[in-house]
Amino acid sequence: MNLIWLIAMNDLRLFLREKNGHFWLFGSPFLFAFFMGLANRGPGDPANPRPPVLIENHDQGFIGKVFLTELGAQGLSISTNKDDIAERGLRLPANTTEQILAKKPIKFEMFQKNGSGEEAGMLVEAKIIRALIALNSYFLENAGSISEQSLRASLQKPNPVRLNASFATRKPIPSGNKQSVPGVLVMFIMMNLLIFGGATVAYERREGVLKRLLVQPISLRELVLGKILGLIFLGAVQIMVLLLAAKFAMGLNFAGNLPLVILTTLVYASVAAAAGVLIGSLVSRDDKIVALCVLASMVMAALGGSWWPLEIVPPNIRLLGHIFPSAWAMDALNQLISFGGGLREIATSLAMLFGYVLAASAAAIRFFRA
Repeated sequence: MNLIWLIAMNDLRLFLREKNGHFWLFGSPFLFAFFMGLANRGPGDPANPRPPVLIENHDQGFIGKVFLTELGAQGLSISTNKDDIAERGLRLPANTTEQILAKKPIKFEMFQKNGSGEEAGMLVEAKIIRALIALNSYFLENAGSISEQSLRASLQKPNPVRLNASFATRKPIPSGNKQSVPGVLVMFIMMNLLIFGGATVAYERREGVLKRLLVQPISLRELVLGKILGLIFLGAVQIMVLLLAAKFAMGLNFAGNLPLVILTTLVYASVAAAAGVLIGSLVSRDDKIVALCVLASMVMAALGGSWWPLEIVPPNIRLLGHIFPSAWAMDALNQLISFGGGLREIATSLAMLFGYVLAASAAAIRFFRA
């Protein structure tokens, strides 16, 4: 065990001494996570959506203004710019206030904008209908004297009926930093440990370093495990730096599950470390190793949910993605960060990742060449 530890610590020292690799270990993942978080931040909290609605208010009276306030209270984001993105549009006639005060019917026109989504549009329509029902109830409550003050007073009264809505069978789709940080962690841990591990093992075999080590009183198994452990230590440094950056520079909330997030990423790093040593044993040329590792990590990232949530892909693609350890790692991290899960919810994912660790480590020992 002491020999494994010494090999691991020496490899970690050599890895970190190469300052040219620091950007790929720390800087590049942080920039990816930051900009991908901005690009995928979505319209807001998926548990409390506020879909946008375009309002064309031609009414000059107070009822149109009160109705817009009620739309906001119902959870809609009001837009008056025709160029803004909106799921539905609503047009209020010019004589809305006069017609209602005269107790005459009035028709609000709802229209659909190009490019609007069907599901989000239905949500907007439901909220508009709720706002209309609420407005009519204010009219009934103030039937004797309808004025802007009386309507706004009714609007400010606490609602005696409270509706608590939450996700049941369907979970919210991860977005923003909650998707980008786990995704970048999973992609770059795999990419960097594959490249560092594969290139180092290939280089040391060419230079005869591995043969000289085996002359010492050390077994082949101890040498391989030392190489894997050194890469795990390198992955741990990368994980700590990126998680600290996500917490303090990007404001990511780990939902009280930071220890489990660290555990999951370390187990995943063990898979990548063993796979890196295996690739270095099977491939000799550095250019082939880099190309193979980049391609493999990109494929695993795309199919494993690092670039986009697996919740939005077809079931057959989701099933295909779970061939790779990246999908199981993303499942666990999404459970911990986005879905509020704990150890029980990620137990299956962790078990699968441990299985990958054992398989990759056994293959690395079996096919290791000095």
